[in-house]
Amino acid sequence: MKTLLSLGHGYSARCLSNLLSSEGGWRVIGTTRSESEVGAVKASGAEARIWPEERLNADIGDSTHILVSIAPTADGDPVLQEFSDAIASAERLKWVGYLSTTSVYGDRDGGWVDEDSELRPTTARGKFRLGAERAWQELADQAGLPLHLFRLAGIYGPGRGPLHQLLNGRRTQIVRSGQLFNRIHVRDIARVLQASMLRPDPGTVYNVCDDFPARSHEVMEFAAKLTGMQPPKKVAFVEADMSEMARSFHSESKRVRNGRIKSRLGIELQYPDYKSGLRALKGELEGKEGRHNR
Repeated sequence: MKTLLSLGHGYSARCLSNLLSSEGGWRVIGTTRSESEVGAVKASGAEARIWPEERLNADIGDSTHILVSIAPTADGDPVLQEFSDAIASAERLKWVGYLSTTSVYGDRDGGWVDEDSELRPTTARGKFRLGAERAWQELADQAGLPLHLFRLAGIYGPGRGPLHQLLNGRRTQIVRSGQLFNRIHVRDIARVLQASMLRPDPGTVYNVCDDFPARSHEVMEFAAKLTGMQPPKKVAFVEADMSEMARSFHSESKRVRNGRIKSRLGIELQYPDYKSGLRALKGELEGKEGRHNR
C-alpha cells in the first residue's frame, strides 16, 4: 500500500485525500495544528496528526509520498525547520510535492508567464514562497529527493470562492484597473497532483491554473448573474481597507500558462475557465437544496 503524508492537510490536500481514498490502495496521514480540525482531516479519509508531534518522524519514514502545503513565514519553511533530517533520510519516498503559488512570478502588468519565466516576486508572500522553493530544491539536490513544485493560481471550489462569498453576504469587491489573474478549481488541483504521483518527474515545476485569466469583478458579476443576486459594491484598490494578504493578492496582475500539466501529465482540465467551474458549483448547491427539501 502507498502512504501519503500530507503536511498541512488543508483545503486542497483534503480534496486530494478524498480522491485517493475513493480509488483505494492508499493510506493517507494528514496534519493539522488544531484539535478542532481533526474531524475534518478524518472526514477526508486521512489519519490525523497534530503538527508537529514526535510521531511524524516515524510517519515520514513510512511514507512513499509527501505533500507539503504549509505556508512559509519570514523565518523560512516550517517543515524543513522541524523535519528536514527525517525527510532527507527517508528511504521509501517516490514523490515529494510542494505547493507553492504563482506569486513567485511577481507583477507582470497583465503579461504572460510560464514555468521558465524569471522569478521576481514583488510581495512579501511571494518572496517567502520563493525562499521556500529554493530551500526545498537545495535539500532535494543534497539528498536526492524526488521533488515536484506546483505553483497554484487562485483556488476556488465548494465552500470557497465568489459564489460562496456572495451567498454569505459579501457587500464589497475590490477593483484594480487592468488586473488579470488565473484561477483553479480545487478538484483540478487534486487531479494534477494525482497525475504527477502516477508519473513522477523529479525536479519538474508545474503551473496549476485554468486556461482563462480574467478580472476579479468579471468573475464576481458572473457569479451574481448565476445566483440572481446583485453584485457587491465596487471599491477601488487604492481606497480599500483590506488585510495584508488581500492587498498582496490584488497588487499583482499576470496571465499564467499551464501547458506543462497538459503536455507532461496528460491533464484535460475539468473546469478550464471560471464560468464552467461556477456553473458546476451552482448545480451542486441546487442538488443539495433539492435533497434537503425532500
